[in-house]
Amino acid sequence: MILVEISPYYEKKMQCLLCKEPFPTTKIRSRQVRVIDHDSDFRPIYIDKEVNPIFYNVAVCPHCGFAFTDDFAPYFAPSTKESIAKNITAKWHSRSFGGVRTKEQAVEAYKLAYLNAHFKKEKHLTMAGMMLRIAWIYRNDENRQKEMRYLEISRDLYIRAFSEGDYIGTQMSETRVQYIIAELSWRIQDRAEAIRNFSRVIETQKRSTEPTIIQMAKDRWQEIRDEQIAHKTS
Repeated sequence: MILVEISPYYEKKMQCLLCKEPFPTTKIRSRQVRVIDHDSDFRPIYIDKEVNPIFYNVAVCPHCGFAFTDDFAPYFAPSTKESIAKNITAKWHSRSFGGVRTKEQAVEAYKLAYLNAHFKKEKHLTMAGMMLRIAWIYRNDENRQKEMRYLEISRDLYIRAFSEGDYIGTQMSETRVQYIIAELSWRIQDRAEAIRNFSRVIETQKRSTEPTIIQMAKDRWQEIRDEQIAHKTS
């Protein structure tokens, strides 16, 4: 009996949200993905480091250059299609992002999706998530300088998402958004913003439905206190 090894990759047919043309994109079979842990900013750590689903979150239309994720709204506000056509499609040289992606191609796809999201006027929450995933890719690559750059961009977008309330109606709760603002602030050495938001998260513990997030915030808060005590006694 010959066992045929099933590829972790498969081709999914997509329809471009903008030009409506069909195109294929690559996805990872869910049964091939095994997460063994998460970083404190929710980055999943996979058993198989060579097969990274994060590389394939963005679909890129080879016809018009519109790049999008499942978080993009199907609706286009007035004049946004014209803005995308002028700023992206007019400069687009047709190419495919199908097949197995390198980390460089994955980062390029996210940057393209970010630009499209900007001209489409997508939620700041959506754009924050894409920038965070670029930071994760650079963390995998141990490129700390670029990781910090994109963590800061993501953090600032999450702050806008929180202040404008555009996370409402999404899978991101108020508690989770405040936690990620605090966590990213801690990682980029913005201690004041981190302390302010970790405190806010802990204050919501009586009404929050996310005890795991509350505990994560408490653990970080204790680390901050321990560090402050160590700094004073050194």
